[in-house]
Amino acid sequence: MLAAIGVIAALLLYFVSQKFKVEEDPMIDEVLELLPGANCGGCGFAGCKNFAEFVVKNKGLNGKICTAGGKNNEIAQLFGGQASQAVKTKMVLRCNGTCENAPAKLHYDSIASCAFANSVSAGESGCMYGCIGCGDCVKSCQFGGITIDPNTHLPVFNTEICVSCGSCAKACPRGLIVAVPVTDNGVVWVACANKEKGVDAKKNCSAACIGCMKCAKNCEQGAVTVTNNLAQINDKCIACGKCYEGCPTKAIHMEKEEIIAEKEKN
Repeated sequence: MLAAIGVIAALLLYFVSQKFKVEEDPMIDEVLELLPGANCGGCGFAGCKNFAEFVVKNKGLNGKICTAGGKNNEIAQLFGGQASQAVKTKMVLRCNGTCENAPAKLHYDSIASCAFANSVSAGESGCMYGCIGCGDCVKSCQFGGITIDPNTHLPVFNTEICVSCGSCAKACPRGLIVAVPVTDNGVVWVACANKEKGVDAKKNCSAACIGCMKCAKNCEQGAVTVTNNLAQINDKCIACGKCYEGCPTKAIHMEKEEIIAEKEKN
């Protein structure tokens, strides 16, 4: 009797599933074959399947691209279009709180998670804006493009592997990892996120931005502003290096384009 009920129920489920099933456009699979399958979210979608569905529904990339190594031009050609040119970016850390610049004032001995440590502590250096160093960014990277430097306890980005998908940025509880555009001259960024007044910021880190305004005064492009005691660089930056050269605490970092290119080769 139970066996008969089971068979009838299975048949009912089969017929119902056949009646209400949704036919999937075969183009979705074609697009998926041209994507890396990393499901990193760098394109702005939850995964490669969602991105492929968007592309097929809109009959083209519609301004979107896969930053993780997808064959964007081939995808665009499936729909008779052309992929937009991606802006080259580099993932950087808005912190230079190395063991030397920001000596430990306490020892954190608990769950090895930046998210958890951030909820219970300001960090070993005492800076509530600095990198915690537990490696949530490392764990989030599906490409193995990040490591924690054993000497500085800060993350290092391998430019040869990193695809700027942004998964590490999402994993950082303090928002210290950002993608900055690479200009013809290179890239410049503020390696600090501390919004305290200079005298207070330097109590925990000798390389902190002190909001002295020298960078803003030196910049002829109007690319540097200081808000809430912290320097910020906008898209007017041409990486001339004048802000970098004038920073008294070296809170502003710069990497020349030829150095970036060399790292990508090695």
